[in-house]
Amino acid sequence: MTYKFTTIITQEDKWYVARCVELGVVSQGKTIEKAQENLKETVELYLEDQPKSKKYSPKKAPLITSFELTHA
Repeated sequence: MTYKFTTIITQEDKWYVARCVELGVVSQGKTIEKAQENLKETVELYLEDQPKSKKYSPKKAPLITSFELTHA
């Protein structure tokens, strides 16, 4: 089965942190590419570890948005 996940990557110090929005799974790497690669592996392990009754079932894609806030 092929899944499509949403990834958010941020830089924290010298590391890139990759988050899978749908599963809440996180990984990291020294480069963006390595963070993505590590996240894929982490998600694969996460899905393998789920009991059959709780297997991931894709739903609608999450809504990703942003907002501005001016703080005094």
